[in-house]
Amino acid sequence: MPDGILLLDKPLGVSSNAALQRVRTLLGRVKAGHVGSLDPLATGMLPICIGEATKIAGELAAARKRYRFHIGLGTRTASADAEGEVIGHAPVPRLEAAAVEAALARLRGHQQQLPPMYSALKRQGQPLYRLARAGVTVERTPRPIEVSELRLIALAAASLELEALCSKGTYIRVLAEDIAAGLGTLGHVTQLRRLYVEPFGQQPMQTLDSLAAQRARGEWPELLAPDAALAALPAVNLAAEQARRVILGQGVISEPPAAAGRVRLYDETGAFLGIGVSEPSGAVRPRRLLRSARSAG
Repeated sequence: MPDGILLLDKPLGVSSNAALQRVRTLLGRVKAGHVGSLDPLATGMLPICIGEATKIAGELAAARKRYRFHIGLGTRTASADAEGEVIGHAPVPRLEAAAVEAALARLRGHQQQLPPMYSALKRQGQPLYRLARAGVTVERTPRPIEVSELRLIALAAASLELEALCSKGTYIRVLAEDIAAGLGTLGHVTQLRRLYVEPFGQQPMQTLDSLAAQRARGEWPELLAPDAALAALPAVNLAAEQARRVILGQGVISEPPAAAGRVRLYDETGAFLGIGVSEPSGAVRPRRLLRSARSAG
């Protein structure tokens, strides 16, 4: 099984971890990890990094994500989605598109968002959602997020359909409650789909059923190369001796000099070596190399 990234279309009613374990079972218990958890009631793109691609999972986790979601207005639930117990009701005012747009405009851009109790964040090793289910509420620290895009797709008397492009750490359930509050009512997420994780907006996804069918035929799924997730980073191409030194953990001087920051490293054959850091001095040092690169060295 080669190293790479599998773009799974997570089905409804399955946790991200359960989907990951199913993929691992189909592929022979390979080393793998998913990027960016989706709630069981959410569907859509769940990138799964396989083998050495797990080393770039952190880079992918930091990427922006696009969601399509529905808000049911007039009702609040404990978990802010359709799975939770109803804990509040409020009248829904007569809504016009202009009023909705004004509410959305206030929620675009940089802001602080308080993570919900029903989340996988941990307090003293305990996931918050377990505390929430036990009726325990603890203090949480607001976190910076950015909502780059937020637009109305469809408007009904007591529901909205919207699309959002947002940063890592954004909780759509909290955003939905804030939108409802801006409209003078309560609300919760009734449907949620992650359309894509950048930079995979144009890439097709595979399903658990399609993977099972491929394996039944004795075929392996086609994976994206690990560096496909790093298109935003500058590439540094190294000569043979430079690549050998980088593989040994040493710094080299790149020609031409790369902009300071994280970079993709390639050897003279074009093989991806891993992630490096370019310094203002012009030196490039390895940060995280793939095992295949170290083996080649």
